[in-house]
Amino acid sequence: MANKYPHTPDGRYFIAKNQLWRCTDPRLSDDEKRTHIKTLMKARRAVRNAQQQNDEIALRQAREAVQSAKKLLGERGPVWWQDGAPDEGGLAPHNSSYAEWWASHS
Repeated sequence: MANKYPHTPDGRYFIAKNQLWRCTDPRLSDDEKRTHIKTLMKARRAVRNAQQQNDEIALRQAREAVQSAKKLLGERGPVWWQDGAPDEGGLAPHNSSYAEWWASHS
């Protein structure tokens, strides 16, 4: 992903579709990251299957599993950095604290 999407200088976000997306917590070990990614992929498949079957209960459970895996990866929930900076995920880079960097990058 590092080559496909630009990353903010502090490594907290990557930019896709003109939006900041929180990166995985770099403090996770490779084994932890691999385990959580497998869980995430399984949950995403469950979302797809539930949608195909029009099963609202299974869909809600699968989406909760996606949310849980994303939290374990540090991509949602409390931020993984400890300097007090707010979460800017979901913002357009030009409307964030990265606006100056983004203007010089694009």
